[in-house]
Amino acid sequence: MALFTSADGAAADVSVRPAVVGDETAVTRVQRAAWRVAPAIGDDVVDLIDADAVQARWADAVAKPPARGFAVLVAQDGPTIVGFAAVAPGQLLNLEVDPAHRQRGHGSRLLSAAVDRLRTDGAEEIVTWVLDGDTGRERFLTQSGMGPDGHERALAVGVDEEDVRSVVERRWSALL
Repeated sequence: MALFTSADGAAADVSVRPAVVGDETAVTRVQRAAWRVAPAIGDDVVDLIDADAVQARWADAVAKPPARGFAVLVAQDGPTIVGFAAVAPGQLLNLEVDPAHRQRGHGSRLLSAAVDRLRTDGAEEIVTWVLDGDTGRERFLTQSGMGPDGHERALAVGVDEEDVRSVVERRWSALL
């Protein structure tokens, strides 16, 4: 755990740790909040997502990772979980910070911990996917040393069959 003190003397405990059983509620809350402000997702789609099902998947991911190299990490600001990262061998599957807690270093701490975990598991490269138009995430990843590697995929997003639209994700990568 790191303790940082601001210029006005206020102190805040900030840290990243492995997720434990019980963190799935906070991880789901953070993910839904981040999805609400994500390009091409928005409230209409998020409202259709079964929060209980998402929470159950996170509970499984924490309690019973599918294989070696899978892990969920959480960022805390004091006792509050404000972000999370999920990794698989060589991949950053998710990295989200609650929009109300962005620009405070939580994303950088999560990415650093994720890279450390990937290196420990023997990865030599990290890859992740970024929604087209997510300029904030692109800027963050660029500053972290990652870049697009030319791969892309299209995903279908929508509230019903008549409202389905295609969004593009681009793969970003870096050597570790």
